[in-house]
Amino acid sequence: MKISVNLRPGAKRAATRGISLGGLGAGFGGLAARLKTLGATGETGGRDPLFYLAVLAWVGVLGFLGYTFVRTGSQLATLRPQLEETQSEHQRFREFVRQKRREEAVRDSVLGQIATIRAVDGDRYVWAHIMDDVARALPPFTWLSDVRAVPPAADTSGAERLPVEVQITGRTVDIQGYTRFMRQLEDAPWLGNVTAISANTVVEQGRAVTAFVLRATFTAADSSYLRTVPVAESVVR
Repeated sequence: MKISVNLRPGAKRAATRGISLGGLGAGFGGLAARLKTLGATGETGGRDPLFYLAVLAWVGVLGFLGYTFVRTGSQLATLRPQLEETQSEHQRFREFVRQKRREEAVRDSVLGQIATIRAVDGDRYVWAHIMDDVARALPPFTWLSDVRAVPPAADTSGAERLPVEVQITGRTVDIQGYTRFMRQLEDAPWLGNVTAISANTVVEQGRAVTAFVLRATFTAADSSYLRTVPVAESVVR
């Protein structure tokens, strides 16, 4: 009597699994061989329908595979142009995005340069407008002795720029000329907030005149007072 001891518990299970799969494969192989033998010898004689069922099954499987292959090939041929068109459209869109980003970078650079120019050129014509408005508002028999900017009362370094204030000192032989001068300054497009600081009667060259001091604030004029010309035209002139 021979006794066998299994020292590897997993070996039996693996062996059993292998025998089962092998037996299944052997069963299919025997069935295929029998079908082949029956088909070759003609022993069915209408008594064994398994052969016909197997043939029909194989024909059905082959037909389904052929149909699937043809249909997949047709779908692939149909979708390939769409894929190529989509890839081409994607490439065009990427080029468009790159071009748009380049143009935005150029636009931002130009806007930055314009802002710098405006910051530098913002006060260029302030005094030209102030002197022009003062000269236009000056009535007859009235003259000026001083026009100066009033320094800001507090330190404005690092803060928002304050408007320019102007102090105007003058003389007039007619008190009505003084009031007319204030009214016309108030109506000037580039000046506003006209305030009378002092008005005294003094004797100058043997004649009594009114000495006055006014203050006004430079303000941006309405767009109707602004006239711009192209750079090329201004250069030609």
